[in-house]
Amino acid sequence: MTDVATAPTRTARGRLVGLDGVRGLAALYVVVDHTYLRSFPGYPVTTAPFWAGWLIYGRFAVVVFITLSGFSLAVSPARAGWRLDGVPKFLQRRAWRIVPPYWAALLFSLLVAWLIIPQPGQAMPTARSVLANGLLLQDVIDAPSPNRAFWTIAIEAQLYLVFPLLLLCIRRLGSLAMVGAVTAIVVAVGLAAPHSLLANAWAVRFELDFAGLFAIGMMAAGILTASRRLRSWPWHWLALAAATPMLVAIVWMGSVWTITNLYWVDLAFGPAIGCLLAALATDRPAPLVRLLDTRPIRSLGSFSYSLYLTHAPIVVLVNEWLIAGRFRQGVPSFLVSVAIVVPVTLLFARGFAALFEIPFVRHRGWTALRAAWPAWARPRARTPQPSTSD
Repeated sequence: MTDVATAPTRTARGRLVGLDGVRGLAALYVVVDHTYLRSFPGYPVTTAPFWAGWLIYGRFAVVVFITLSGFSLAVSPARAGWRLDGVPKFLQRRAWRIVPPYWAALLFSLLVAWLIIPQPGQAMPTARSVLANGLLLQDVIDAPSPNRAFWTIAIEAQLYLVFPLLLLCIRRLGSLAMVGAVTAIVVAVGLAAPHSLLANAWAVRFELDFAGLFAIGMMAAGILTASRRLRSWPWHWLALAAATPMLVAIVWMGSVWTITNLYWVDLAFGPAIGCLLAALATDRPAPLVRLLDTRPIRSLGSFSYSLYLTHAPIVVLVNEWLIAGRFRQGVPSFLVSVAIVVPVTLLFARGFAALFEIPFVRHRGWTALRAAWPAWARPRARTPQPSTSD
């Protein structure tokens, strides 16, 4: 194992170059996917022309998110012998990072649903919806959803809870054994799901396959402290080789087969994404790293979480107010929707992030956050008044 200081990985502002760009492009893909679903009904059947049919697989962006989340969280522990600086501190930092913008987006989504229009296929949100989503238990408590994109946030929060345990497993047994153990559980539950209601609930309700992806992402972070020989492997070509069989199967079998078997398809893509993250962490392929580090894509990544959180109500509003009844469903409505939805969601998310996300990234506590407020916005200390007896 080489010393971290000798590793050639480039960083930008303390972060690995390219990862924010991956987040941004994945979030944008989700936005376009949801626009696609409003224009081309029939899911899981692909009713779009060949050049747009691939947009039906918006879930694959979530597969990237989850794997990347495991990778990103494991970067610091990997550099410190797979140790955290304290479980409570880790959970507090995670809550500080994801909860404030999430709650703000929840309020926005509830207001849109209550005052204007609920999400497609969902009833009007209730008090139970507020409770379930507010506590990040929407995968546990059944309730009408105010935002169809929120389902992944609960799963990710629950993965944070098992993250320290997975790190402990890596320290005791190694990263390969950790991934093997998690994958064995995921596969066992998946195989039992058709025959057991309990296993099916775990597989479907809690998206247990994401635990395998998260574990693969964690293992991939080990590339940061690996030997020079291991770092020199052609990880980008390995990623392509790992993804090719599944891509061929998707093209050959079609959308219905793919979506019916998402549990297994997700897992099959895990090694490819893990290899790709290892490649980016070692600055390969250089053209892709440079592209992901361009200012527009890097900027997109800086507010990708806000974009993911807030886009769904906007997609519905644009469709109901401007598209439905005015443009023929299919290619015309899709092209117009994309032309409107993409810039509107980007502008809204950028402003939303400036208020509810970026301040919580830059300032790691209430004291630092209050100190950063403009002078006019800070609470003024009350000036002591002289006693009437003086």
